[in-house]
Amino acid sequence: MTPTDTSMAALRQAGDELADATVATLFERGEVGTFNALMRYVSQAGAPLPDGLPDVAREYLEATSAPPAWVDWAEMERARLFFLDNNVHISTALSFASMPACYVVPHVAKLLSATHGLNYPSKRMAETGQFTVYLMQPDAFEAGSRFIPAAQKVRLLHASIRHHLRREDRWDTGALGTPICQEDMIGGQMFFSLLVLDSLHRLGIHMSTEGAEAYYYAWRVVGAMLGVDQDAVPKTLQEARRFLDLYMVRHMGPSPEGAHLTRQLIDLYEEVVPGTFFDPIVSALIRYLIGDTCADWLDVPRTGWDTAVHAVPRLLGVLESIEDRSPLGAWALDRLGHLTSVFELSSLTRGRVMHYAIPEQLRKDYGVSGTVPRGRRWTPPAPTV
Repeated sequence: MTPTDTSMAALRQAGDELADATVATLFERGEVGTFNALMRYVSQAGAPLPDGLPDVAREYLEATSAPPAWVDWAEMERARLFFLDNNVHISTALSFASMPACYVVPHVAKLLSATHGLNYPSKRMAETGQFTVYLMQPDAFEAGSRFIPAAQKVRLLHASIRHHLRREDRWDTGALGTPICQEDMIGGQMFFSLLVLDSLHRLGIHMSTEGAEAYYYAWRVVGAMLGVDQDAVPKTLQEARRFLDLYMVRHMGPSPEGAHLTRQLIDLYEEVVPGTFFDPIVSALIRYLIGDTCADWLDVPRTGWDTAVHAVPRLLGVLESIEDRSPLGAWALDRLGHLTSVFELSSLTRGRVMHYAIPEQLRKDYGVSGTVPRGRRWTPPAPTV
């Protein structure tokens, strides 16, 4: 389906009927505190649900306990291998391209600032990283996995934010549509899939067409489990390009919330980078991946590294060539990438497991591997707008 302004506007009015009804009932019955307390013990798929869980929550968890029936498991395995082969590059793209892209959409930045995460970017980044790691485990959809419970909780978290913003009249639904609407959920799916692939290409990472398509497919599965309307979501990377281009043209721009969130993100990663000499590379990498216009809207500072960072694709291209030609080199680089990703995630989480809970109120002071088959090299679909 080719997206249009009319079809996109319709998606702005739609939320997630199942999750919204569940959250509304929990608040109506005063059962949110009980639900959150008991859900801390629900962290693995297939585990017995705790006694005392509200009936409406139990029904929701049972209805969402399995992935969609249409999942192609061979494609999901290709996606997992693609992630293993590129985990550190994917983490880089998520941190320095996907998250800033969220902030360059003013109403999304405003919504993010209405939650508890504004002054705690490490929590938001840790939750995103942990969620992705859970998704790409071999047993992600089997008994004992952590991904399905995480997806169930994130879906309810989104519904609770919709509930609060509507109930407290802190969101202009007439002008902005439903908070965390279908258009924004699909846009977010594009940020974490297509935009990641765009960033890997820009960084000079060698990707097969099969690997790129499998990675995008995995995020389609994620979207389905997070309540995204599958009749509206793009099925191919070409369709995804059309959707993302139109979405950004419709909504992107500067905002004080976006600039503030970006400053918090830069400060966070400057703390993760050892010492201070390399701190400016954080801003330079963001500017390189999202472009000067978006970077200026987000007040990303210009640094002496802005030119030097253009050498990163050449350096990574050399490493990728070594990986392509040498099984030993591929193994060594994969291990280095794995250790780097583990270090980054552990730095953000401080070694803790991140828990997703339904917020009982919003902050009022802010308003609202080399084993992947390598076919022909993948290149991003051309811009459509």
